Amino acid sequence: MSGRTRVTLFGTLATLLTAWSLAPLVESSGWLVQAALLLAVQAAVGAGARRVPLAKSLTVGAQLLVSLLLLAFLFAGKAESTGSGPLAFLVTDFAGLFQQGVRDVGEFAIPAPLTDGIRLLLLAGVLLIGLLVDALAVTLRTAAAAGLPLLALYSVAAGLSDGRGQPWIAFLLAGAGYLMMLLSEGRDRLAQWGRVFGAAPNARTPASAGSGYGANGAGGTRAVAPVRTGRRIGAVALGLALAVPAVLPSLGGGMLGNPGEDAASAGGGGGTISAVNPLVSLQSSLNAQDNRVVMKYRTDSPQLGEQYLRILALDEFNGVKWEASARPLTDVPQRLPNPSGLTEEVRRSAVEVRTTVSAADTYAQRYLPMPYPATQVDIGGKWRFEPVGRTLVGDQLGKDRFQNVQGAQYTVRSLLLRPTAEQLESAPPANAAVHAEYTKLPDNLPPVVAETARRVTQGATNDYARAVKIQDFFAVSGGFRYDTKVSSGTGSQAIARFLEDKEGFCVHFAFSMAAMSRTLGIPARVAVGFTPGEKQSDGTVNVSMRDAHAWPELYFEGVGWTRFEPTPRSGITLPDYGRPEAPAPQPSASSAAPSQSAAAPSAAPSQSEACPPEQKKLGECGGPVAQRGTGSGSGGVPAGTVLGWAAVVLLVAAVPLLPLLWRRRVRERRLGSGEVLAAWRELGDCAWDVGIPPDGALSPRGAAGRVVLLGRLEGEAAEAVHRVAGAVERALYAPPGAAGAYGGLAADVLAARAALLAGVGRRSRLRALLLPRSADRLTAAATARLSAGSAALSRLGGRIRIPLRSRG
Repeated sequence: MSGRTRVTLFGTLATLLTAWSLAPLVESSGWLVQAALLLAVQAAVGAGARRVPLAKSLTVGAQLLVSLLLLAFLFAGKAESTGSGPLAFLVTDFAGLFQQGVRDVGEFAIPAPLTDGIRLLLLAGVLLIGLLVDALAVTLRTAAAAGLPLLALYSVAAGLSDGRGQPWIAFLLAGAGYLMMLLSEGRDRLAQWGRVFGAAPNARTPASAGSGYGANGAGGTRAVAPVRTGRRIGAVALGLALAVPAVLPSLGGGMLGNPGEDAASAGGGGGTISAVNPLVSLQSSLNAQDNRVVMKYRTDSPQLGEQYLRILALDEFNGVKWEASARPLTDVPQRLPNPSGLTEEVRRSAVEVRTTVSAADTYAQRYLPMPYPATQVDIGGKWRFEPVGRTLVGDQLGKDRFQNVQGAQYTVRSLLLRPTAEQLESAPPANAAVHAEYTKLPDNLPPVVAETARRVTQGATNDYARAVKIQDFFAVSGGFRYDTKVSSGTGSQAIARFLEDKEGFCVHFAFSMAAMSRTLGIPARVAVGFTPGEKQSDGTVNVSMRDAHAWPELYFEGVGWTRFEPTPRSGITLPDYGRPEAPAPQPSASSAAPSQSAAAPSAAPSQSEACPPEQKKLGECGGPVAQRGTGSGSGGVPAGTVLGWAAVVLLVAAVPLLPLLWRRRVRERRLGSGEVLAAWRELGDCAWDVGIPPDGALSPRGAAGRVVLLGRLEGEAAEAVHRVAGAVERALYAPPGAAGAYGGLAADVLAARAALLAGVGRRSRLRALLLPRSADRLTAAATARLSAGSAALSRLGGRIRIPLRSRG
């Protein structure tokens, strides 16, 4: 096995071993077998291209082209076809499957099911890393630099896996693969130099293989490569990398650590939890194509429109994002305590509701979705209770394992609170502790947030009136548009940008109203969960991915945390107390679903003017709100995507033609100049392309005879070669002005070239046209320019003198 073949083999093995770190991200590891086969084919194409040999750029281009064709063949028919022919598949189907994979990554929890889209992302990523490793380690002979793409692959896998599996094994395999590749590359480089020479050991130190020397006859020594020393260094380095983080606790959270252990300590004794922000996947849930059902429930609530399933509350705003505070956990009590701030007067008017929930097996949420405020929860498994946010959190079951809601069935009793507008208007100021904690604002909050809040609430005389004005500003009168495609920033600047652009989805509306309320001194936080869902004919209610929602909760003394709805989204109703000049409450079990007339335009234009604000918000007045608020695309493939993929296909197809185009351009420039020496160089390159390498030691006449002999030229072609050689001799050695003009120079070179091509077989002729050997002049020219630049920099550095002040 040659040295370069060995480096190719170990480079492929290093990529595959590093790719093993991606295994914990998905449920099945069958894709690793496919990755191994694809990497083997990719490496074989590179080895064959280098054996031809092809230019380095053509080698990488051939590997890239074959990899794309393999992926296209492997995933043919996996996506819903939108056209016919290979171009339609590459441009639409393949791109659509790639986009579906991106959506699946955002929707599924780890370990995710191995969908076709996710498998495409995994295989394409591994093939890309394998191509970079092969190009750096074998084609460019810089194996050390090939560790960078391997490190990138391992870092992505380690960051996403969240400590699942055995991270130390993944690190060991990746490191061992990289060291084996370095060792094979070092042996190959050493073999090109020959034997290793060094000082012989002295008489007192016996020679050993470990020292790099071995006995050679009686008293003699022979030099061997110190391979064993390199192996020992690699083994020690890997051992230290594995052992040091385990010995030093401060390094335990690194690439080999378990971030899941630091994220929560809910094991016992009232631990604390740092909540994972569920808004990370909220936007992808709203844009999900399949809209899978995550929960089903039955309830005896008389107002289904109020049956929100709340996950947790985000009560801390640090200027970068909203997040849940770390708070102590307790055991789940038999009866949950009364909500904070709720008086007995409001409690008596409430109705206790019973809800039975069944979570899907694909929904792995560590926080229990339930109506707010819950008073009793009946669920199996290990759960903990966080009293301030009134949430249930899955307890730790073992190393890297936590209780979650996946496949759970549970029953929740909760209060359906019905505060009146009068009770909210007359609410006294919040107690000092609540006011201090829930009105905190970051220092980097833009002034436009507070200015907008003051402008919108002008004329309001109490906190309730201010809250309703802010809600109405976002939902009805402010000109805001609901759009799930907008970037979901959560920081202070994102709020200011949202107030200016006036388009976004529930995250923007909830965060902005909560921040504006805090600027007015109203305690506020953001709740995350699901809207009531869609009622089925059998009485159950389906909650799907697109029902994910965020809304603000404002605190009123005597009522407690109260939901408001600033998001102008179809299917969401305003609470009775949140309607300005609200009519008498008309509870209806079907109020959660959007009106069937929302899709039909109104016959009378005057109805839109008389439409109440809550119906305007739902788009039931024939206005354009419902059309703008759908957030769905128009279907089809965007023109930019088609043009982008077409450009990629054309670029890949043009790569093999680059040497041909380069030679044609050089030939036209040389022969068009009319210079004898330029034409002579072109004739030499034409002979080189058919397998007659140049020989700089020969005279022009001798070089011409060599070309005629090796090229088996006869008649006019042989005479043309000798005429060009004679013109070269006259140009070099004749007195000035005695050389004379040579009008048939270009014709003679072209005639000789045609005869040279005709004298070789079809395969050699194609090689001369498509992959000319004279293209090596490009590499030589680039090397010469690089050397000249390095020399110029060295000379410049030698001229620069930095004066040093003597000391002492």
